[in-house]
Amino acid sequence: MVKKIALEEHFLDPGLVDYWWPTMVDVARPKADGLFACLTDFGDRRLDTMDKAGIARAVLAIAGPGVQAERDTATALNRARGSNDFLAGQIQKRPDRYSGLAHLAMQDPKGAADELERCVRELKFCGAMINGHTHGKYLDDRSYDVFWERAAALDAPIYLHPADPVAPLPAIAGYNVLARPMWGWGVETGSHALRVICSGVFHRYPNAKLILGHLGETLPYQLWRFDSRSAPYGWELPKPPSQYLKDNIWVTMSGMYDLPPVMCSVGALGRDHVMFSADYPFDSAGAGEFMDSATMDEGLRADIAYNNAAKLLGI
Repeated sequence: MVKKIALEEHFLDPGLVDYWWPTMVDVARPKADGLFACLTDFGDRRLDTMDKAGIARAVLAIAGPGVQAERDTATALNRARGSNDFLAGQIQKRPDRYSGLAHLAMQDPKGAADELERCVRELKFCGAMINGHTHGKYLDDRSYDVFWERAAALDAPIYLHPADPVAPLPAIAGYNVLARPMWGWGVETGSHALRVICSGVFHRYPNAKLILGHLGETLPYQLWRFDSRSAPYGWELPKPPSQYLKDNIWVTMSGMYDLPPVMCSVGALGRDHVMFSADYPFDSAGAGEFMDSATMDEGLRADIAYNNAAKLLGI
């Protein structure tokens, strides 16, 4: 069993529970109750699951939209700070097993930057997780330059987690099965990442780092097409799209436990930009077993499972 760091491992704290339950409207109540029990546990249940999968360390992040769903900015800032303090307290109980990603009120870009800095410097978090757009504002908006500048200066990776789009996608209307994890979330999150690239965020802040789950939301598969089709349609940045993906984006295998897309991501982005994740408790079944048994070089297995995350996050 290979030693692992898991990067998209979720939790809930009492102050943010009310933001999470509305995301469970399409989930049977017994299933939702089981997820809630997992998300609010930091003891034997979670640790036993980690041990069975060979996960030495879980990097914890809030489940659901959290305060990004809040309409009042002051409330969002206060609750984000409280959530981060709660997580820090849980980590202090098991610093050998847990690390953290900050939860941020993106309604206030400077406030989010300040809280990120507090979390990195004082609470020793590894970066932050952002759950998609915030009331329709994506991370390419120039108001977020203050945030990206601070994240780059702190060398703090930003994990972009899926969220529902601002409006349902017409192309999949009428097919609820397509709306979220099967397809819609990948379209939304991959498009969000492309907005960040195309807006020049990584040109202005070359040290900024973005993490995507699900092996990059299909983006690694598209590098040649991005490059070949961008220039004729007004691409003006100094590097081609693929180079920003290779330089500034890391991916995890959350919910994608299949060898062909893993090897595509390794080939497209480089072996040091692909990392393990179990997406606990949502897609964790089979993650550890896949990482242990997939046909690959043992050095690559160790890099994906542990070494790349340890290097990126300074663990």
